[in-house]
Amino acid sequence: MTLPKVNIRTATLDDLPVLLNFEQEIIKAERPFDVTIKEGPVSYYDIGEMIQDSKAHVVVAESKDKVVASGYAIPKKARHYLDHEFYAYLGFMYTDEDFRGMGINALIVEELKNWSNTNGLKEIRLTVYNENLAAIKAYEKVGFKKHIIEMRLV
Repeated sequence: MTLPKVNIRTATLDDLPVLLNFEQEIIKAERPFDVTIKEGPVSYYDIGEMIQDSKAHVVVAESKDKVVASGYAIPKKARHYLDHEFYAYLGFMYTDEDFRGMGINALIVEELKNWSNTNGLKEIRLTVYNENLAAIKAYEKVGFKKHIIEMRLV
């Protein structure tokens, strides 16, 4: 598939209805990978607050005036024994089903990477479920490497 004309921009509160829907789609997609996510409506983020937070960078991809993808970067304090004090954490990575496989996620990641580097955050991390092979492949395609696996005992 070829990449449609896409504009990556900072999210605004006007985008909130679409972004709240994206959040529910993310949760729906992740439930099969994580049996510990509560049933019923849940929320991972306070997207409205993040949009207004000067320390966060929430972005959307638009195609023909339609928001089709999202992502954010936020600074997080690193563990005391690491060689960096802060790192950029990427999250809220979602692309509308009709626009997947077109490289839009790569554009979002590139924008978030540029923002992170501009803000002195050279280390960039994200989390993904081990069984979410499509997401892992997409992140590896833009340069991420597997680093650590978190395990749980049930």
